[in-house]
Amino acid sequence: MNNKKRALIHFSITAVLITLGILGMLKLKASKPPMKKSAPTASITVVRTITVKTFSQSVIISGEGTVYPLQEINMVPQVDGKVIYIVPSLINGGSFKKSDILLEIEPADYQLAVTLAEARVKGSESNLKIIKEEAAAAQEEWRLHFVDKSKIKGDPPPLVAKEPQMAAVQAKLAADRANLSQAILNLERTKLKAPFNGRVSQENVDVGQYVSPGQSLAALYSTETAEIILPLEDEDIFWFHVPGFTPGNYPGSYAKVRSRIAGREMIWSGQVVRSEGKLDERTRMVNVVIRVKNPYSTKPPLAAGLFVTVDIKGRTLFNSALIPRPALRQGDIVWVVKNENKISFRKVEVARIQGDKALIKSGLKDGEAVVVSPLKAVSEGMVVRVSLAEEEGRP
Repeated sequence: MNNKKRALIHFSITAVLITLGILGMLKLKASKPPMKKSAPTASITVVRTITVKTFSQSVIISGEGTVYPLQEINMVPQVDGKVIYIVPSLINGGSFKKSDILLEIEPADYQLAVTLAEARVKGSESNLKIIKEEAAAAQEEWRLHFVDKSKIKGDPPPLVAKEPQMAAVQAKLAADRANLSQAILNLERTKLKAPFNGRVSQENVDVGQYVSPGQSLAALYSTETAEIILPLEDEDIFWFHVPGFTPGNYPGSYAKVRSRIAGREMIWSGQVVRSEGKLDERTRMVNVVIRVKNPYSTKPPLAAGLFVTVDIKGRTLFNSALIPRPALRQGDIVWVVKNENKISFRKVEVARIQGDKALIKSGLKDGEAVVVSPLKAVSEGMVVRVSLAEEEGRP
């Protein structure tokens, strides 16, 4: 068989196979059932919600400020002399009790002054007794000169009764007694006593030092009461009572003072006692004063200079709701999921924003579901699928 015949046979076989393949494919295509057209299913948006719980809720006004002692003084002597005693606690940071003797000045000169003043008083008292006796004798002698007692009219003349001399002696006695009182007072002033329970913030004296009246020896501050000055916006004061600033004569609102000190979270109870009476010209804020009693009774204490956060307990709102801040939409609108999982837009009355929460005064009912998840596009009546958030509408 030559090459020409062999090529013809191969071509014929190939053509037959291609023809059979085309016929088989057409047959399979003809037997396939026709495809049915259907509309695509619409996806339902999944939202997270919280269940609203209504309750009585006190409005909390928060602010930050620095702790200051209620009393802070410089200890100064009222007499001069050499310091002979200093209490060991009279050092920076030392503590003391009311009426403790903190420092003593050499008293010898003042003791001598008291002794001399006492002697002068004794002398004046003796002179007064003498002049009284002389006056009585002079009056009796004057009466004896009148034989006819019926002619005596009134008392003897002042000079006869020694009234000027007696007045001079009485005045001298009063002056000597005043000098004695002054000497005793100066002697008492050689001992400087603590005017309150407190601590030393700065000490500037030592034993053997000569001190003069008016010289600052130490700076002391009271540990009986501390105050915190809290700058607040004018609108915040609407929610609580400030004695002397807001209407009413009842005590100021209670407060909770919080701070972290010595690695611990500490809480103290306080009370609003007053305001500084005027708005700050720069910030337009009112400085409200919070007072805490016995700030050093805890360990660690509410130390002077500490920066703290203060939560003031304000008015109570009834049937109010607390929801996460993101659940409150622009224009004080919340999205409520109602029956058939449809979103409804609800206008609410917001009392105030408290941190990451919004306190709703009215507009929400107990048990309603509020959407907290953000949505790019939402409309009234939109159907959603609900996923309950872990957080519920409670404080």
